[in-house]
Amino acid sequence: MEVEAREERSVFLRGWGDYQRYSLKLTESELPGLGHLAFRAWSPSALARRVAAIERTGLGLGWIEGDLGHGPAYRFTDPDGHPLELYYESERYEPPPELRPALKNVPQRYVGRGAAVKRLDHVNLLAKDVAANREFAQHQLGFRLYEQIVDEDGGERGAWMSLTIAAHELIYVADHAGAAGRLHHFAFFVDTREEVLRAADLCLDAAVPIEAAPSKHAIAQGMFLYVYEPGGNRVEVTTGTHFIYDPAYPPVVWTEAERARGQAWGVKTIETFHTYGTPDVSGRATGPPIPPTSRIPGLPDATVV
Repeated sequence: MEVEAREERSVFLRGWGDYQRYSLKLTESELPGLGHLAFRAWSPSALARRVAAIERTGLGLGWIEGDLGHGPAYRFTDPDGHPLELYYESERYEPPPELRPALKNVPQRYVGRGAAVKRLDHVNLLAKDVAANREFAQHQLGFRLYEQIVDEDGGERGAWMSLTIAAHELIYVADHAGAAGRLHHFAFFVDTREEVLRAADLCLDAAVPIEAAPSKHAIAQGMFLYVYEPGGNRVEVTTGTHFIYDPAYPPVVWTEAERARGQAWGVKTIETFHTYGTPDVSGRATGPPIPPTSRIPGLPDATVV
């Protein structure tokens, strides 16, 4: 990713396909986790409508002047307590001379450095009550539900939602620890499966802990790689998810028995994928538990799955 700006204890980063100035703000903190998640409204009037809908729930916190690259933002939480923001005014990215692309319909030159992620793809949040958060996202924020997991008793265990034709942009999954307001992972998009494989090779050489090697999800059909960044947050590199063109698309419902079969193909989902989130409920910021079976002999700080 490119460093777009620095400000006190924060650094602002962007993928080469992000049209706004940045998609990730990293801030120094004692514990890993989500500082806030911000959504851009379609228009000023859409922003006003969404704010009014949120205020009726009692979850609104009020307006702030804004942040680097965007104007006034309305702060609120979802029913689980995740810190969220809505805004409309935004600065479009203007590349410096060395990053100007040859084609005028892309925001930045492709540099091919590291995993070379293109853009932020989606965010997955852990929730104590998936149904309550899913309903809030649908009714107050305007998300469409595309896929979900429902257990034998009718309880919702996961919800995959989007504001666009993308298979998912916001996900809620049940927090097995029973905690509230935690992060499962955030995901960045690359154009090809080969780039996901390349990212895995780069992480191996850089001693970045790999939780799940490149494989294919059944839900949304995306190719994935899951790793842990140095602060302890889970990060996904992904590609290949499908698009939903049907305006009357009926949500796909998966049972827990169907999900227990595992991914579409590839590695078996390990326990930490279901049990670990940030901040860690133990209160430690030492990073996630890496399965002993994934450690490379002679390289105690490197992992491979």
